[in-house]
Amino acid sequence: MKRIFLILTVALSVVSTNVVAAPLQKLGDLVATGPGQRIHGIDISKWQHPYDKPIDFTKMYTAGVRFVIIKGSDGHDPQDADAKKYLIADRTAAQAAGLYTGFYHYAYLPDTTDKNQIIVDAKAQAQKVVWRLASIGGYTNQDLPVALDLENNCVRTYRGNCTRYMSKKNVSLWAQTWLDEVTAKTNRKPFVYSYPQFLETAMTRSTSLSQYPLWVAAYGKDPALQSNQPGMKTVGCFAHSWTKSNCTSNWQIWQYTSCGYGSKYGVPSSRVDLNVFNGDPTSFAALTTGTWQPQATDMLPVNEPTTINLVSSKFGTTNDGAQFVVDVLRPDGTPVVTGNVDFKSADSTISSGTQDLNRSGTGRWTLNISGLQANNYVGYVEFTDPTGTHAASLIPVSFTITQGATPSPTPSSKPTKKPTPVPVDSCAKQIRN
Repeated sequence: MKRIFLILTVALSVVSTNVVAAPLQKLGDLVATGPGQRIHGIDISKWQHPYDKPIDFTKMYTAGVRFVIIKGSDGHDPQDADAKKYLIADRTAAQAAGLYTGFYHYAYLPDTTDKNQIIVDAKAQAQKVVWRLASIGGYTNQDLPVALDLENNCVRTYRGNCTRYMSKKNVSLWAQTWLDEVTAKTNRKPFVYSYPQFLETAMTRSTSLSQYPLWVAAYGKDPALQSNQPGMKTVGCFAHSWTKSNCTSNWQIWQYTSCGYGSKYGVPSSRVDLNVFNGDPTSFAALTTGTWQPQATDMLPVNEPTTINLVSSKFGTTNDGAQFVVDVLRPDGTPVVTGNVDFKSADSTISSGTQDLNRSGTGRWTLNISGLQANNYVGYVEFTDPTGTHAASLIPVSFTITQGATPSPTPSSKPTKKPTPVPVDSCAKQIRN
């Protein structure tokens, strides 16, 4: 799974069915109907809407589910747009059916070792979450706190392979900054969603981090047995911020499988993630206390002015291409939260090459351009934001590409026949429920 919570007003093509007005939940409705006599929950994203099919939340409630956590935002703009598409409709329909709701933000970490840049990036992604939450009116008493989905510390890839990972110390710095920032602005402590191996190997142990509630993904053990605990080694402990002296984790929500039967819970997809809550109805209800109502300054800006600054540039031969590193800032000097950049030649008859954009951090991009011919180039690097949050801005650039050496052709080799892949059942060692 990969997730975290948020919200925003957009026109949606999704219409949920079987929605009836329902009163807000009472503690009596939170009778533990899940495995192990625990409160049962589900988490969803666009993958639970194949072909834009709606979810039947009334059927979900009837099946014993009492909370649903929805993907609400993402650190990358295309995935964020997908999250926004379903968030409002799903949250409204789920609450109308009597379910508690939460939402999560899927985090991408910045490609930098500069601690100041790491802090700036974490605060910018936290701002994105606050804007999303503000756009739906803030928390209600049917909302769980937002969650930070932190499960990927790769910050640079090449041809699909990770070439750089963020250090444990810096991952923890980013997470702590994000969590503290969201807490300060919403007056509720967010969840941390991850899995035990990541918490141990990608983050440092921290008493500050352990103060935040843990939503842990751990498959293969049946939560119907009260003695079973998530994320336990056969021998020894997963040593992370939430590990207790007996090697169990101090968890609040356990995602125990990704192989729930979708149709059983009113979900159009064949599979769905299932969760249980660690506690009684009173402790669950405590998570929903403290409503936050946004002020005008908390709302997402519209066409907010931006400034683009050139951090560095380099260019050479037709073999090397060109590279530009730019920062794009809001009026208060903080980085923009959405958008992207590209190079445009002022001469439409000259190709602008093949452009590869890498987000070094929120508001900072490295733009690599290959496939350029030997020529003098005059144009501009332009920032645009399809979401309409930030206004466009541009910076003029000029550079010269010289002819590089022509590489010698490599002899062709006879292709080897690849073996036919053997189908793998990803649910083979999971609980099917």
